Amino acid sequence: MPMNVNLSTYAELHCLSNFSFLQAASFPEELVIQAAELGYEALAITDECSLSGIVRAHSQAKISKIKLIIGSEFRLQDGLRVVILAVDRLSYGQLSHLITVARREAKKGEYYLDRELLLRHKPDKCLVLWLPDSSLVTQ
Repeated sequence: MPMNVNLSTYAELHCLSNFSFLQAASFPEELVIQAAELGYEALAITDECSLSGIVRAHSQAKISKIKLIIGSEFRLQDGLRVVILAVDRLSYGQLSHLITVARREAKKGEYYLDRELLLRHKPDKCLVLWLPDSSLVTQ
């Protein structure tokens, strides 16, 4: 994050909770509390191909008076990573449908999503953020 950022207008748009198994350690409600303490305006909980942490995050967001953004992270079969954020009820339904389709295409506990499947079930009312490959970042 750049220096001199006004945190009262800052929103974290990609945050994994411990519902993203072996990728993150904090409970969703802990993430919301920390975001509120830091003065964030909003926080997106974006667990991988899941909305599992949203209920706990929502309950805490109401208490902490912070806007919760609902989303999910996906890794496509070709390695492309995206975060998809819902902006309203319609887009939430589209995101939920995409997660269902991706989970249905794979073994229990896994998901399958490629570009063709994403385009066929595209959540066109959602915001899509591309996550660049971290190996492309130079030190």
